[in-house]
Amino acid sequence: MEYRAVHAGAPAYLDAASATPLHPVARQALLAALEDGWADPDRLYSAGRRAQQLREAAQATVAELLGVRPDELSFVSSGTAAVHAAVLGGLAGRVRVGRTLVHSAIEHSAVLHAAAQGEAVPVGVDLLGRLDLDAWNTAVAAPGVALASLISASHEVGTVQPVAAAAEACAEAGVPLYVDAAQSVGRSPVPPGWSLLTASAHKWGGPPGVGVLVVRKGVRWLSPYPGDDRHRPRPTGALDLPAVVSAAASLRAVLGEAQTEAVRLSALVEKIRATVAATVPDVEVVGDPVERLPHLVTFSCLYVDGEALLHALDRHGFAVSSGSSCTASTLQPSHVLEAMGVLSHGNVRVSLHRGTTEADVDRFLAVLPGLVADIRKEAGM
Repeated sequence: MEYRAVHAGAPAYLDAASATPLHPVARQALLAALEDGWADPDRLYSAGRRAQQLREAAQATVAELLGVRPDELSFVSSGTAAVHAAVLGGLAGRVRVGRTLVHSAIEHSAVLHAAAQGEAVPVGVDLLGRLDLDAWNTAVAAPGVALASLISASHEVGTVQPVAAAAEACAEAGVPLYVDAAQSVGRSPVPPGWSLLTASAHKWGGPPGVGVLVVRKGVRWLSPYPGDDRHRPRPTGALDLPAVVSAAASLRAVLGEAQTEAVRLSALVEKIRATVAATVPDVEVVGDPVERLPHLVTFSCLYVDGEALLHALDRHGFAVSSGSSCTASTLQPSHVLEAMGVLSHGNVRVSLHRGTTEADVDRFLAVLPGLVADIRKEAGM
């Protein structure tokens, strides 16, 4: 199918929850690290030692910014690789206790696929996408639970989860808590109490191909990969060191701007929430209106095919994604939206970044009602 661009003005990228444009500091650090970060950091010659210094400096920087020890943190090849290592390694380390993973029903698909390797117990959420804490407390206290998993904030609707309260329940039950913080790191603090944590650099403005895995001291973790008997996480294969250096530099820069950007982007998201509800008939804005990420909003349009709306917005210069982004390629309804009990089709997720302007948002809000009306008209509604 051919799509013809009909937009007026510069294209607006509004899908930061999938990948945030590279921060200027990340670009500078990446180019500089290409000069010195190409050698194997585990070798003893001078180029290798220089690469090792870069790796250790990047590791120390990210550890400091996350408030953990450098030897608790590892870089891996992606956020998904970090998620799989956290879940599978956490379960392997506690196999004598049991094989059960307790997880929220709104975890990322990477967690759900890893959970399918063993026994999984999902815990539901309410209409705003907030974890059912009573059910969580009961689930983690059951016999045979090896690990619990809770996303820090929903990647589809932005609702921030009660990580601190969930961590307390896990501590009382003696169960390690894994937190997928891909959407939070670089934007808002993650409450303490967790045992394992993962993040992804390209979600905060670093380069793609860098995942972060943290395993706190005292937590039993065993490598789930064949032929690897190390008891601390390490990447499989060669590390993309220039990208790691860039990720560390960009995280420091992003956190320095986080408070100011959170205020600015929250105001733009609030504008989207209010305007969409007022100008688009039969629309449902989903997610918690207060306890939410500052940059993300999702809404569902009744009687509208979500894919058709995404393509129409693309032709007008707006890059957004569906609320079912992590399963978009399978054309399956979003498990997150289904768990919340809200509309699971016709969804649009808008996620902003440091380059998003109010003019971008105003143009989007001006175009959207007409496109929704056109699609409904073509469908005979």
